[in-house]
Amino acid sequence: MNSLMSLLLLYLSLLFSLITTIISFHHRRRHAISGPPTYPIIGCLISFYKNRRRLLDWYTALLSQSPTNTIVITRLGARRTIVTANPSNVEYILKTNFPNYPKGKPFTDILGDFLGYGIFNVDGDAWRAQRKLVSHEFTARSLKEFFITTLEEEVEKELVPMMESLAETEKVVDLQELLRRLTFNMVCRVSLGVERCCLDPKEPEQPLSKAFDAASTICARRGAAPLVVVWKVKRLLGVGSEKELKEAVGEVHKEVSEMIAIKKEVMGNNNGDDQDLLSRLIAAGYEEVEIRDIVISLIMAGRDTTSAAMTWLFWLLSCHRGMESAVVEEATRTATRMEGLEDMKLLKACLCESMRLYPPVVWDSKHAVVDDLLPDNTPVRAGDRVTYFPYGMGRMEGLWGKDWFEFRPERWFVDNEENSCELKRVCPYKYPIFQAGPRVCLGKEMAFVQMTYVVASILRRFEIRPVSQKRPVYVPLLTAHMAGGLNVVVKRRCQSKTETR
Repeated sequence: MNSLMSLLLLYLSLLFSLITTIISFHHRRRHAISGPPTYPIIGCLISFYKNRRRLLDWYTALLSQSPTNTIVITRLGARRTIVTANPSNVEYILKTNFPNYPKGKPFTDILGDFLGYGIFNVDGDAWRAQRKLVSHEFTARSLKEFFITTLEEEVEKELVPMMESLAETEKVVDLQELLRRLTFNMVCRVSLGVERCCLDPKEPEQPLSKAFDAASTICARRGAAPLVVVWKVKRLLGVGSEKELKEAVGEVHKEVSEMIAIKKEVMGNNNGDDQDLLSRLIAAGYEEVEIRDIVISLIMAGRDTTSAAMTWLFWLLSCHRGMESAVVEEATRTATRMEGLEDMKLLKACLCESMRLYPPVVWDSKHAVVDDLLPDNTPVRAGDRVTYFPYGMGRMEGLWGKDWFEFRPERWFVDNEENSCELKRVCPYKYPIFQAGPRVCLGKEMAFVQMTYVVASILRRFEIRPVSQKRPVYVPLLTAHMAGGLNVVVKRRCQSKTETR
């Protein structure tokens, strides 16, 4: 019976794709829309398959060739997709006509098994209610103070001693994994009030962290599948990667639910510290499943994004020693505590430039509710996937100039020089690393504080030297990362040039 249902589902999906592809082919001919070579029935399936292992660079090349920096992708077995690197379109999607571009059911289906009804996977009233709650908590002075105290403790008591030990032995370490563990501990302590793992990459990962990795990877593969029906049939039959996803999500749910139960017990005994976000959600009276899904979304958002950004920055600075020296000098002459972070403008410019070239989130998709027309005159039909593409936007000559491919932090200063004292205000729709509009990232300020403090604390004390001269490979999943990690040797920085504490 399951096999018969699967075949029927496959047949209906292919029939629907065939009809929409034929319509799109004739529509493209009438409107001269930019995109890859597209044919009746199959759409651009041939080009897509040929470029499936380099989709980011393929999309970027197509966008740079388009007069509007917008392309339309139509292929058999997939929803019609509009990909844009045009800031006017991005502003229209994320702000001007925000109600017409929710995440949509196709998106929430992909992540629903993992994120449930958490803030990053819902629209409408459910999103507004969670956004209001989380926004209130994120702006609370007490949570900010708790975050800063936790960050200082994690860096000074855990990260720095670990780096000292690595410098003593000069053993090779995966810096990406070390930073991932640090940020995972941070988000667990601030969100859940618990510490989950040892920073040493040689120690085994905790079950929650491993399950998060597995679930994130499989959900990302769902989104990139050439035929949506494939993963849906596998889920229906409970086989392959979908079986693995079910097991991983079960582990995540079990771990988080246990933490909620323990937290409730502690709070019931009046022995709890209510500064963490989980305590606040419980006190607000939310149901356990709602709390679980919100917490899972927040862990996913805070766990890999900042660690990925820092990893790419350390690699870029190792390739630009002059800029590294300037950042070290800035970090050394400013205060070693939180008070000096606002003065580290060059380091913030370096972070912005690193995320321009290697954004933690490669793209983000919405789904049109009704027919529409984008500002660049690209027609949108109800149900279309509309994707803005930060990776490609960071590589558009029209946005960043002929030197877009260069790591040049000085482009972020008003006078285009690193010794300038004022950073530019860059349009968030030109640089949508933290989204923009009503769904702008609530943790943006905390993310910059965390990255600035961690990077400055490391560079002030240590030299980070990659062991390989090869260019790392950028891997786009739900959050992007460096394939194989970043293996480095840690050395103490010469004390005659800089302070160590």
